[in-house]
Amino acid sequence: MPRVDFYRLTRDPVERVLPAIATRILGNGDRLLVVAASAMQRQAIDEALWTLQPASFLPHGHAGLPDEAIEPILLAGTLDPAPPNGATHIALADGEWREEALGFARAFLLFDNSRIDDARATWRALAAREDVDNRFWKQDDRGRWSEGP
Repeated sequence: MPRVDFYRLTRDPVERVLPAIATRILGNGDRLLVVAASAMQRQAIDEALWTLQPASFLPHGHAGLPDEAIEPILLAGTLDPAPPNGATHIALADGEWREEALGFARAFLLFDNSRIDDARATWRALAAREDVDNRFWKQDDRGRWSEGP
């Protein structure tokens, strides 16, 4: 059963949140596909994966480049249901739900207030299904995440 984690970004932007999620995924020996339609957003995520945590670089690359199959984290503008890096986890960094994400073991939908209505509609649609495990995460004023409504 796929799991979908909804992350409502009320304090930090996606490029600050995603590296922490990616660190946990890589720590578990899994691979990640990060999808963002905007090239500017992919660039911001790319820079954050290089610099956000000064003591640790998160190895990553871009879809369509020669080394895409060996990259633990692959950044892409579109969702490939069979990513070249063999990712079992997907982060929809642009807040846009894509039904193909259910083909992954775990999906992360990261959205800000500009996409709240879309996220709510997606939540309702997925909650009506018995074959999907939905989780909702919210951030407090100090930056800590907790599961909740």
